[in-house]
Amino acid sequence: MRFSFSVITLCCVVTVASARADIRLLCGKLIDPASLAVLENQAILVEGNRIISIEPLPAAAATAGESVDLTSATCMPGLMDMHVHLAVEYGPSTYIERFSLNGTDYAIRAAANAEKTLMAGFTLVRDLGDRSFGEVIALRNAIDKGIVRGPRVLAAGKSIATTGGHADPTNGMRRDLSFDAGPEVGVVDGPYEAREAVRQRYKNGADLIKITATGGVLSVAKSGQNPQFMQDELEAIVATARDYGMKVAVHAHGAEGMHRAVEAGVDSIEHGTYMEERTMKLMKSRGTWYVPTIVAGRWVAEKSEVDGFFPELVRPKAAAIGPLIQDTFAKAYRMGVPIAFGTDTGVSAHGANAREFQFMVEAGMPALEAIRSATLHAAQLAGVESSLGRIEPGKLADIIAVPEDPRDDITTMMRVSFVMKDGVIHRRP
Repeated sequence: MRFSFSVITLCCVVTVASARADIRLLCGKLIDPASLAVLENQAILVEGNRIISIEPLPAAAATAGESVDLTSATCMPGLMDMHVHLAVEYGPSTYIERFSLNGTDYAIRAAANAEKTLMAGFTLVRDLGDRSFGEVIALRNAIDKGIVRGPRVLAAGKSIATTGGHADPTNGMRRDLSFDAGPEVGVVDGPYEAREAVRQRYKNGADLIKITATGGVLSVAKSGQNPQFMQDELEAIVATARDYGMKVAVHAHGAEGMHRAVEAGVDSIEHGTYMEERTMKLMKSRGTWYVPTIVAGRWVAEKSEVDGFFPELVRPKAAAIGPLIQDTFAKAYRMGVPIAFGTDTGVSAHGANAREFQFMVEAGMPALEAIRSATLHAAQLAGVESSLGRIEPGKLADIIAVPEDPRDDITTMMRVSFVMKDGVIHRRP
C-alpha cells in the first residue's frame, strides 16, 4: 500500500507540472502597466510557461492548442503583493496560539492561505516574517516543486528585531516561559549580532531580509513608533545583506526610525505611517520603495473598537496608528515617492488582498497606476522585472483577468475571474 500511494502522488505532481499545451487567450481588453495603455481585442499566445506573442483580434492566427474566451474581460499581468504573512491571520486567539500551535500547524495554514492568494489573482508575494519555524520557506519550496498550489513566494523567514522590539517573540511572556532570544530567532543588539542574524537567514534559505526599525501596532509592547535600531546596526544589516545578494524590507511607523533606515540604504519602507516630508524627499532621491499596506491600517482600526479582539496594550495603538496610513499614502503619492503594492495580509484576511486597490484609488491614485504598483513596480522591487510584471513576448506567463474595466470600477479587482501562473490555468471564467 505504501508503494502504491507513492506512485499515485508522483503521477499527480507530474501531471500538474506538465499540463502546458499551447494556450491562446482572447482578451477584450489588455492592460500594459508600463505605458498605462489599455489595448482592445488582443490575443495572447502562451507556449509552455512563456508568452510567445500578442496580436490584435481577429487578425491573430489560430493555434492548435486551447483558446480561452476572455473577450468580455480585462486581462493584465499577474498581481504581486509585496507584504504578506501567509502563516497567520489575526483574530482574538492569535496571541495565545503562540503557545498552543506548532510549526506544522502554521505550515498547513500557510499552504491554505497561499492557495487563497493565488485564486485572488496574486501570482507572486513577498512573505515578510514567519513564526521562526521556517514554515514559509518550506512552503515556497513545495510550491516551486508543484506539491501544493500557491503564488511564487519570496520569503524573509523570521523578521529581525532588537531586544523588546516589534518582532521580539518573547514580548508579553511571563518570565518563566520566556527564553534568551538571540540572532538565530531574529533578536539582535549591536552590529555584530545584526550581521549574524542576516547570515543566519541566508543559511536558512531566505530570499530577503525583513527588519522592524520602529515599534509596531500588534506587538505586546507599549510604543508603536519609537526607533528600535541604532544607525550602526542598520548599516551592518544593509551591508551584510548586499554581500549575500538580499534586499532589505523595513517595517516602520515612527518617523525617526524610518528616516534612519532610508539613510542606511534599505530597499523598502513598509507602512510608513508617520513618514515626514524630509523622508519622502530622501526616498524619492534614492529610489527607496514605499509599500503602504492601507488595508491593514483600516482593518486594525476597525477591530480596535471590538472588545476583547486585541490585548489592551495593543488596542490604543491600533486605534491611533491604523487610520493614518491612507493619508500618508496620499501625501507620498503626490510627492512622487516610488510606490509598490502591499497589504500586510495576514493581519487582514487572506484572499482579500485586492481591497488595497480600492483604498489607493480613494486616496487619489488612478486605477491604472494602482495596477502598475502591483505589477511592473512590484516586479522591480522584487527584482524579477526581467521575467515578470508585463505581458510581452519572452516573459513568464503569469496572467489574470477581471470581469470589468477597472478604470470604471476598481472593485472589479476583487472579482478575479481568470488566473494563469507559469502557463498553468488555475481559475477559469
